Amino acid sequence: MTVELPQTLAANPLLSTWLTVHSDGFIDLRFGKVELGQGIVTALTQIAINELGVKPGTVRPSATNTHHSPDEGITAGSMSVAISGASVRRACAEVRHLFLRAAAQRVDLSPAGLRVVAGNFFDPSGNRIATYGDLAADVDLDVAAGDPTLAVEFLGSAQMPDLPRVDLPDKIFGRPRFVHDLSFDGMLHGRVVRPPRPGAHLLEAPVDRALAMPGVRHVVLEGDFLAVIAAREGEAVGAAELLAATSSWTPSATLPDHADLSAWLREQPVETTKVRADGADHRGGEGTTTMKATYAKPFVAHGSIAPSCAIANFDGKRLDIWTHSQGVFTLSAAITAALDLDKGDVVVQHVEGAGSYGHNSADDVAFDAALLAVRMPGQPIRVQWSRADELSWEPFGPAMVSDVEATLGPDGIVTDWSYELWSNGHTARPGYTPTRGLLGDSHRAGADELPPSIDPPAARGLGSARNAEPYYDFTRIDVTAHRLLTMPIRVSALRSLGAHLNIFALESFMDELAHATDRDPLEFRLAQLSDPRARNVLTTAADAAGWGKPLADNAGRGIAFARYKNRGSYCAVIADVEAKERVRVTRLTIAVDVGRVISEDGVRNQIEGGAIQATSWALRERVAFDREAITSTDWDSYPILRFSEVPHVDVHLISQPDEPSLGAGEATQGPIPAAIGNAVFGAIGVRVRDLPFTVDSVAAAIDAQF
Repeated sequence: MTVELPQTLAANPLLSTWLTVHSDGFIDLRFGKVELGQGIVTALTQIAINELGVKPGTVRPSATNTHHSPDEGITAGSMSVAISGASVRRACAEVRHLFLRAAAQRVDLSPAGLRVVAGNFFDPSGNRIATYGDLAADVDLDVAAGDPTLAVEFLGSAQMPDLPRVDLPDKIFGRPRFVHDLSFDGMLHGRVVRPPRPGAHLLEAPVDRALAMPGVRHVVLEGDFLAVIAAREGEAVGAAELLAATSSWTPSATLPDHADLSAWLREQPVETTKVRADGADHRGGEGTTTMKATYAKPFVAHGSIAPSCAIANFDGKRLDIWTHSQGVFTLSAAITAALDLDKGDVVVQHVEGAGSYGHNSADDVAFDAALLAVRMPGQPIRVQWSRADELSWEPFGPAMVSDVEATLGPDGIVTDWSYELWSNGHTARPGYTPTRGLLGDSHRAGADELPPSIDPPAARGLGSARNAEPYYDFTRIDVTAHRLLTMPIRVSALRSLGAHLNIFALESFMDELAHATDRDPLEFRLAQLSDPRARNVLTTAADAAGWGKPLADNAGRGIAFARYKNRGSYCAVIADVEAKERVRVTRLTIAVDVGRVISEDGVRNQIEGGAIQATSWALRERVAFDREAITSTDWDSYPILRFSEVPHVDVHLISQPDEPSLGAGEATQGPIPAAIGNAVFGAIGVRVRDLPFTVDSVAAAIDAQF
């Protein structure tokens, strides 16, 4: 008999990889997902506590390390609870049954009659037999999961403790917890001098002048990679500033025209994919209506509050790296290959940093530190990027443009839908691009341009075309995606990938169709949506927000819906806005169905955080550049939402305890901008189809009407 195991447990089947039970009763828990501020460590610890039947505080989660943690790939796609949670749950349930078997042997009883409460094993009469600690020496966990002789049963969710966030106390009280706080004896400091513009190559650098500066220990110059190592951080910064000011570089590549980005996207060489082809027919007929529209989004930065940081130490054979990367295993493999080291000699330890929710500069700064450590072995070397480097050189979320066309029958129901989009690929993480995916490695090789980003396959939710297929019951749907094969501006994964624009476009256009046919936008959606869970989030949000009630002058209310990846969490958003001298979002009412909820507080935090970030994208964020370089290099030129602008966020969770967990982290990223845009239309009667909704973009939309 073969037991079907969860995906990552099957790939890492030894139970000892996941758990260690100590004689003092404490239990070490290991997993391959990392904490980004989303609360995943708390959720996984909560699952372990429940399935082991122990008290809170007994389970000690370990930060992911490539040497001793199970390889669960990258922490992305809102899949940590669904993937890692399933594996942790099964592993802990099997360990509990192994300990039940050991306890039963002590009293010569069947394990079926025993139970475990707060880490204590009891016989059917209520007599305490032993604890986990008492039995630790009797149970061998160096065994594979999936033993068919174990009658594994899961404990019910009703026994789930309400576990407080395990990571918050340190953050609230300012205790050292982040990679930026790490310090080692003899640690040196590195700073990298980037080219002044993408595509520029180094001609000459005054290395001798830098080496003569106080505290400078070494200058690394390889191709276009230029860096300094010094005893103190300020000394490294000073030497790097000297090199940046006095080095000479070739002219740069030509960047796109910022003012006509959509046209540039359409003109590039592309790889075209027919995502869906039902033969949509827009020739029309008696009583039919056909409409078209175009929507666009700019390049968007991750905007992590703290710049990226890493530390590396090379002892001549083993390279240890401390980083806040979301993919420590793929990063380890990429650095191993780039520096030509032996497999297994690069050990990457995750340490929390600023959250990014995507592929920011964490992998790049880890490579910078690794390269400097290998070139100057024997001492830990810390590298931190500047704010300007972060906002100039990190991989941005791609700019996108899309065309949508729909035909409605005489009854006002959509029959045919066509959608076509242009975008760079949405992932260039280490391990996904064939070569030179790390910025420093690319500069070291003197490359003119990084390899074009790719898109994940359909099995992983797509990239550019994520949520490009509408979830509604349309008869014929055609979707075409064009992935650019050139990448003068570096891009990769940002929270929700292509769903950010695609849901904005689809849900904005649904509103346009509703208004064109004099239908209520909520009723228009419900009339073409048969999934009861989808309908439920829409009606729940609408009821909570007071949909249909009159609003004040200059106020608007908009609605949007999506099921993330068309197979994940359900989310409906009602946005209330004021549109006077600028657009201000006053309230967001959100209904979500994420399946089984492990931590209600964690889900609410994820939904609220995603909603605020998506509001910032919708109202403010746009990477600026001229024909030579990125120009939005600080918080003034790349503004993000301020605390004073944060709307009231009202989250309504729809519990589905008998359904699988669907993930929460990216549920709001598409519906929020769409709901805001629809609310702007409700307030001023103007449809703004280009993100973000700045004063300039709203004014341009008004001008376009006349």
